[in-house]
Amino acid sequence: MTLPSKVRIVDVGPRDGLQNEALVGGVPVATAVKIELIERLAAAGLPAVEATAFVSPKWIPQMADQSEVLKGIRRRAGTRYPVLTPNLKGLEAALEAGADEVAVFGAASESFSQRNINCSIAESLERFAPVVRMAQRHNVAVRGYVSCVVACPYEGAIAPAAVATVARALYDLGCYEVSLGDTIGAGTPGNVARMFEAVAREVPVRHLAGHFHDTFGMAIANIHASLELGVATFDASVAGLGGCPYAKGASGNVATEDVLYLLHGLGIDTGVDLDMVVDAGQFICKVLGKLPQSKVALATLAKRPPIEVHGA
Repeated sequence: MTLPSKVRIVDVGPRDGLQNEALVGGVPVATAVKIELIERLAAAGLPAVEATAFVSPKWIPQMADQSEVLKGIRRRAGTRYPVLTPNLKGLEAALEAGADEVAVFGAASESFSQRNINCSIAESLERFAPVVRMAQRHNVAVRGYVSCVVACPYEGAIAPAAVATVARALYDLGCYEVSLGDTIGAGTPGNVARMFEAVAREVPVRHLAGHFHDTFGMAIANIHASLELGVATFDASVAGLGGCPYAKGASGNVATEDVLYLLHGLGIDTGVDLDMVVDAGQFICKVLGKLPQSKVALATLAKRPPIEVHGA
């Protein structure tokens, strides 16, 4: 199959990345820093930057400033700022803060669903239905996530048919796009292709996205395999922010910089300035006191003088 000529990147670093990063000096990353990171990514041309999550600060303290972050962004024309809303309470708060897109998240593994959101897969879908309906009444787009699309930390390998069932349910609920997440980064081009082929029989491929973690270093290869099947939207995280909580010390989300390098090398249009994304990654990594997880960023930064961080 001919590779897509254009690919959409959703940068999930400010949400999926920062919620899994260690706190700085025992305190959360400052709201102003989060806002600057989001604005830098938008300025680089990313069409979607996942800004925050409207979840209980008891469970994810890094997202306690959710409303302040979303209200504080200077929005760029052409950029969407999706936020995670697992229930009606979260959606109501997100709408009040000016959300233009929200996301719900389920799993293809019963064990993961129970341990992550304390309910079965079927119960999670029942919870999402009123969230989707209310969002649609407010003309707010809804995106769906499916976790553990290749393997689960508790159950092992997940059958592609199970992923297809959940993806179809989210699509039928009204999610305009379903992002398929290799949560523990266990995927290889072969099993990722089989999974996407199964899901594409239930949901048109133009409504699917890939969300790969790089635990075993396979994320870029898995993206290439997905491209060959016509997938044209991928989630990625600036500087590879966000470790994998199920594999201590492992890499988390695939780095946006590495994905862009692949796509641009293939002649695929993204509309994103890679150098500006590298700068944004350097900015947040200085705040976190760590090096980028992106090989492309590290290679690029080795040729440059460091930048100064203000307001951290």
